[in-house]
Amino acid sequence: MQRGALLDAARTLLSEGGTEALTFPALAERTGLARSSVYEYFRSRAAVVEELCAVDFPVWAAEVAAAMERVERPEEKIEAYVRRQLALVGDRRHRAVVAISAGELDAGAREKIRAAHGGLIAMIVEALAALGHEQPRLAAMLLQGVVDAAVRRIELGAAEDPTDITEAAVTMALRGVSHP
Repeated sequence: MQRGALLDAARTLLSEGGTEALTFPALAERTGLARSSVYEYFRSRAAVVEELCAVDFPVWAAEVAAAMERVERPEEKIEAYVRRQLALVGDRRHRAVVAISAGELDAGAREKIRAAHGGLIAMIVEALAALGHEQPRLAAMLLQGVVDAAVRRIELGAAEDPTDITEAAVTMALRGVSHP
């Protein structure tokens, strides 16, 4: 239960203040634990980040996969892939992952994030191959780049409405930049 409380506090800290806010004193204060107790659960801030990725990213990825499974055609799968990720932007789990990926982490934590993103990208490769892409994995990575840019735009509180950002990202994913 304490580990879960610490992870929940870490999510809140990351979503409110980014990686700078994730400190052991702040975790201790949020959970009512002594600072030394936090070290009993996690050896470092990077260990907290790694655990958050291990716990939260599969849930987030499962939500994206479920959205894709509800539709049939490759174009619909691509649209669901983009829309579901952007719909999750306001979710604390997602905001924590975004804050984490923006921060300076040790090699182990960065590798966990890369592996998790690799799993996300793998979800869309088949749909892109079905559309005739000669290099569906490359196309998937570029598509995820569009999603990541849209996420950053939404997270920054850009001038555009999040719905407009989502629609633009879906249009780019499905039709490229040549579409008006």
